[in-house]
Amino acid sequence: MRLLVSCIALMSCTVWAHAVPRFSFHVLGDDPGSWPAVLSSIGLVQGANAPAGVVVAPSGTDAPFEEWALRVERGTLLVLEGESPLAAAFGFTASGKPKVRVQSVEDLQTPELRVIWEKPLDLPLFDIPGGARVFARDRWQHVPLMAGYRRGGGGVLWVAAPPGPNGGYDRFPHIPQALMNLGLEAPFDSRRLWAFFDSSYRLRADPDYLAERWRAGGIAALHVAAWHFWERDPQNDEYLRRLLDACHRHAILVYAWVEFPHVSEKSWNDHPQWREQTALLQDAQLDWRKLMNLSHPDAFAAVHEGLRDLLTGFDWDGVNLAELYFESLEGHDNPARFTPMNRDVRLEFQSTSKFDPLDLFDAQSPRHWSKNTQGLAAFLDYRADLARRQQEQWIGHIEEIRRSKPHLDLTLTHIDDRFDTSMREKLGADTSRVLPLMKQHDFTLLIEDPATIWNLGPRRYPQIAARYAPLTAAREKLAIDINIVERYQDVYPTKQQTGIELFQLVHMAAGAFARVALYFENSIPKADWKLLASSAATVERIQQSGDTVVVESRRGVGLPWKGPALVDGKVWPVAGDTVVWLPAGSHVIEPSYQSSPHIRVLDFNGDVRSAKATSNGIEVAYHSNARALAVLDHVPARVEIDGEEVSPDLRGNVLVLPRGQHFVTLTPGK
Repeated sequence: MRLLVSCIALMSCTVWAHAVPRFSFHVLGDDPGSWPAVLSSIGLVQGANAPAGVVVAPSGTDAPFEEWALRVERGTLLVLEGESPLAAAFGFTASGKPKVRVQSVEDLQTPELRVIWEKPLDLPLFDIPGGARVFARDRWQHVPLMAGYRRGGGGVLWVAAPPGPNGGYDRFPHIPQALMNLGLEAPFDSRRLWAFFDSSYRLRADPDYLAERWRAGGIAALHVAAWHFWERDPQNDEYLRRLLDACHRHAILVYAWVEFPHVSEKSWNDHPQWREQTALLQDAQLDWRKLMNLSHPDAFAAVHEGLRDLLTGFDWDGVNLAELYFESLEGHDNPARFTPMNRDVRLEFQSTSKFDPLDLFDAQSPRHWSKNTQGLAAFLDYRADLARRQQEQWIGHIEEIRRSKPHLDLTLTHIDDRFDTSMREKLGADTSRVLPLMKQHDFTLLIEDPATIWNLGPRRYPQIAARYAPLTAAREKLAIDINIVERYQDVYPTKQQTGIELFQLVHMAAGAFARVALYFENSIPKADWKLLASSAATVERIQQSGDTVVVESRRGVGLPWKGPALVDGKVWPVAGDTVVWLPAGSHVIEPSYQSSPHIRVLDFNGDVRSAKATSNGIEVAYHSNARALAVLDHVPARVEIDGEEVSPDLRGNVLVLPRGQHFVTLTPGK
């Protein structure tokens, strides 16, 4: 028996050595530049030189080639920057030819991507090894700018210039993808992201294919554009049910995303008398949204019943009440987009203020806003209060529906007005009025950063979080919404966030907020999906000694792992074939030579608080704002929740568990 255990231990060590897990990075020299921002964005943790899996040698590095060649052979990924004796030793040498001015770059990993540097650089021409793969080059002269090759268990990546001073995504946005081509695997896994989904962009895509991709990319919940399903239609209804089923099979929750006062295309066409009005008394069709007057009693009653039918007719896990305030980003300066100016709103305001707010936009009136700042301030304040009243009204309606569907979670998407303080005046959005509602109502506030600040860097997310912290004690109920879209501002090096910039946005947002939502799943470039989940991981510390790994994470994390594992000395049952799912806190993980748990939780959509394998099965304590989905490797014969046996809600090998904080016991069949 002792010999068998020794052989198993040897096999485990061999597999581990072959896999070459890389959890940490190190930058040689005294000036790391922006490399820590680049590498931490994909989850790598800064560490010491000797154990680091990714090591950067800045320009001018002179180090023993034999030592580094051996380290690369054994699994290190060595990044060489510019010109240096070490780069030359690995085959990247300056040719001595005249320098080339570079500003437009062709990324050969994604040739359709336009990469423009804000400031051009004059760079020397380099000769590169014959077997190296070129990842990026000058668009016009085809001079190599980023190249690399594998060597033994590791690899060498060379870049012609530093990654740049503004976060490190200034010049080579796809450095992480190049490292993956040289053998880097995502260092961690996280399943905490949310994503928005609009079926009009995915008419021909298979829901199962999409759900598998979403889950592998770290998506925990999908917020589905529900206005496409507002009115019953057999074909649409069938598609939605297939989408819901596919998501649930892959442990993804699905929220009905509603965009009041937009209701649906048919509502707009069928009820012109309920349409919202602008300050020019035109129907408020603004961008894609067609706004309805929810202050009209008949319109409210119809939408009230429509929402009840939508939420009770399908197997939703939650509701996202999104952007329930008013247009537009230009505020009162643009009356053609300024709402609400319907008759009901104007009469209500006039009953207390004694003037029609339409006068504010009549250039001939003495009450025009340019001459009547006090009147304008009164209407803008009324408008912000109306938005708050409507939000509370619809939250209350959703809570009524919760009585028959208690598992429903609720999210309120609200544009940020703390970082860009003009949002209250422009949109009527005032979080200081909304956050107190958390004391009476159970919901998550999803903060959307406005288009006006999309050009700012990832560091804005900790700043946004800091501005909301004094406003509420329920900080775990605050989430952030990142718009992954083409920006109207002049931005470099790409119009839309991708690669390092996207990963930094997600990584810094995940460090500042409990949840991060992405708008939208279809806009995330294909090249970014493999590292998206790792970028969302929040790992404060990792140490590896032989087969033992110590991980500290504030919100829990997935650790790449093969074979049974002990966590804090106990057989751990929450693990897939290639990952161990760890709760928040500090934990010790090591190989287990005991028998595997009788049942494993392969994937779990909720926050695991503790877990253990017992002689009869497994026990898991968890918390979830919505119902939790547990993907099991075996169907249990007996399920107990909080000590009481229940008839399990099983969808194949997926066990649906109640929202809240619970203790579940699973017993296998004989």
